[in-house]
Amino acid sequence: MTFFAVRGAGSGDAAAKGSFGVAYAGARSRDDRPAAHGRADGGLYAALDLGTNNCRLLVARPSNGGFRVVDAFSRIVRLGEGLTRAGRLGEAAMARAIEALHVCAAKLRRREEVQFRGVATEACRRAENGMAFLSRVREETGLMLEPIAPAEEATLALAGCAPLLDTTHPRAIVFDIGGGSTEVMWLSQTSDGWDLVDFVSMPWGVVPVSERFGPGVVAPEAYEAVVSEVCASLAALDERHSIAGHVAAGNVDMLGTSGTVTTLSGLAMGLARYQRERVDGSWLESEAVRRHSAALAAQDFEARAAHPCIGRERADLVVAGCAVLEGICRRWPIARLRVADRGLREGILLGLMRAEAP
Repeated sequence: MTFFAVRGAGSGDAAAKGSFGVAYAGARSRDDRPAAHGRADGGLYAALDLGTNNCRLLVARPSNGGFRVVDAFSRIVRLGEGLTRAGRLGEAAMARAIEALHVCAAKLRRREEVQFRGVATEACRRAENGMAFLSRVREETGLMLEPIAPAEEATLALAGCAPLLDTTHPRAIVFDIGGGSTEVMWLSQTSDGWDLVDFVSMPWGVVPVSERFGPGVVAPEAYEAVVSEVCASLAALDERHSIAGHVAAGNVDMLGTSGTVTTLSGLAMGLARYQRERVDGSWLESEAVRRHSAALAAQDFEARAAHPCIGRERADLVVAGCAVLEGICRRWPIARLRVADRGLREGILLGLMRAEAP
């Protein structure tokens, strides 16, 4: 069996350090990208993120200091389903993930030259059988996936979305609401880009919170309990850096990268279908977060699933993400936040490309 080796972008590479520039070619649909620069034959890079909820792959070429996506794949696999209760990855969840990974492996095998890095995040970190599962993945699909620590997950996500930060603010809060955990980063702007000053990884992901809520209408007291717990979990980070004071002074930009914020942005814009080119880089008002979150929590599963920006696969997850987001916004009440439909995979790609640059 052919194995796809892990290359570059480790914890010592540029994408995993605290300071990032803003060179990025964007990540819109493949039809509206500029022509690629660099090697005409090959020169491809691939990033795979196996998370608690999703399996995602991007394949790209270097282009104008960033990259041009040539292939992509995303599937909800719910690898972390039942993990909080059992402490282990379930057989059905592992089978779903491996099926998706076979698709990713097939896409990579169709290309002659690919520099690849695949990572696994919270579900594989927490599960007692996480490493055994990754060995099974390698044996069955040929993909070598590397479990990464929360610190590297945060810095890679930051590398992918940092170009969207508003450089008129000296400080920034960046958060990534994932399937199994939520990373919150505190940044300071420097002459070289953004410096990651501190971060916290909280065990508040959309999969465990949605299991706590159930699929239907979420009771106000259950929703409020999660909001309050998330807000409390951020108290130490807040106190270490007097973040609330910087927020009150208007010195802080806030950016979110997750399906939660992209979904809410689509709802706020009244999109009849999800349009990445409109959502990525958009602004989301805090008032809209509260209004749409309350409406979604009060809806049943079918009502949420009927919205084209949500769908059946995410109808039971979206309210969980809203509760986490409201907890962040309660701790730091900023009038609006920037929305990123990019993150970890893009950070991996940029790290791979920098590692290979002459």
